[in-house]
Amino acid sequence: MVDQLPNLGREAEMLSAMGYTSMDDLFSDVPVDVRMEEDLPLRGPQTEEEIIADARRLLGANVPLGSMASFIGAGLYRNHVPAAVFQLVTRGEFLTAYTPYQAEVSQGMLQAMWEFQGLISELVGLPVANLSVYDGSSAAAEAITCAVRVHGRKATQKGVVYVSELVPPDRWSVIHNYTQGGGIELRKLRHLEDGTLDPASVAEAAGACAVYVEQPNPLGLLDASLTGVKDTVGEHTAFIVGVNPVSLGLYEAPGHYGADIVVGEGQPFGSPMTAGGPIYGIFACSKAYMRQMPGRIVGRTIDEDEQTAYCLTLSTREQHIRRHRATSNLCTNETLIALMGAMHMSLLGPEGVRSLAVRNAAALHAVVRALDAVDGVEHVHPDGHHFNEIAVRLPGPASACIEALEDHGVLPGFDLGRWSPDRANQLLVTATDQTRPEDIERLATALQAWCAEVVA
Repeated sequence: MVDQLPNLGREAEMLSAMGYTSMDDLFSDVPVDVRMEEDLPLRGPQTEEEIIADARRLLGANVPLGSMASFIGAGLYRNHVPAAVFQLVTRGEFLTAYTPYQAEVSQGMLQAMWEFQGLISELVGLPVANLSVYDGSSAAAEAITCAVRVHGRKATQKGVVYVSELVPPDRWSVIHNYTQGGGIELRKLRHLEDGTLDPASVAEAAGACAVYVEQPNPLGLLDASLTGVKDTVGEHTAFIVGVNPVSLGLYEAPGHYGADIVVGEGQPFGSPMTAGGPIYGIFACSKAYMRQMPGRIVGRTIDEDEQTAYCLTLSTREQHIRRHRATSNLCTNETLIALMGAMHMSLLGPEGVRSLAVRNAAALHAVVRALDAVDGVEHVHPDGHHFNEIAVRLPGPASACIEALEDHGVLPGFDLGRWSPDRANQLLVTATDQTRPEDIERLATALQAWCAEVVA
């Protein structure tokens, strides 16, 4: 029979193994001024009715974006998702399925996963796609570490990766967290005043392990100069492009202009804006990167009866659990949400995807026309071509504008001062297929009144 030591004995035993004598020693690195010495302010026991009432009160403090005229995007976008997607994905075959290691009993789920990969591959113009990653930021970071593994020996700038200076701080933070300690040096890829890539900076990146840019970039700008990046950086430098997948219904797939790896935030296809809940990232590459690609991949083959069969291939999840063999920290991913994206794209079809992109582009065009009529509002990049969003300069702080317009039931956009202090007066305004003409009119009217007040 196992000797049952008192809890305090177990605690002392564990502390002793670590070379400590008390819990205070264990947490000695935590600054005194941030320690909480008192008990947690938890309420006493509650009945079921009381718990439900509390939950409803807390949830009631949230304001659904659909209840206001919202122009917030900055990476997550409201698009119409057909009701059939939610009906299909909540079927038990999808909702309760786990990693399909037993291919003989998981053919339906595996085929659905394989179809997702095929849709992403066709969308971005590259031959191989995985089964999704956590989100767009982790996809970008995984692409960079993948590129370093492939080009680490042949690159003349060993361990160096150039990242667009316009990448938002939250994505930069994820990339930094993935690469620090791994011998990877991050350098900034500069942009010109018009928001496009600086050719001289691209030339400096030649021979590095990778360059990472986004199309459209985080300010909504489309950059035609990306078509020449691969020729400039050379064969032994991975050209990584982060995309808004909806834009590919209208604009050229990055795989067709030299991208080696394409990543992005898949949320606009199939997933609502979940306010911190699950979303999914896309990851596709050329064959040269296939064996270093993170995550799970489903392959299609023929079984002994000459029937089509699906199975996990190249790598399974266990590979990434064993630290000494890991190519990624990606373990379980967002397959269920990715399947929502596959369902959305399948229901739309090629023409539907193009129509969705056109609706997004048309909505932004309508917003731009309305903003042009507002005195005091200027375009940050007046000669640029935009998709989904545009940056404008205000006569006062964007944070003050957002606060004032929210009182009128309008969320006018994202405060770019949160990304960079020198953009404190800039607002990132987003439009999607869910942006209504009356919302645009409310935005223009409220913004005109605020600008007039600030200028006066």
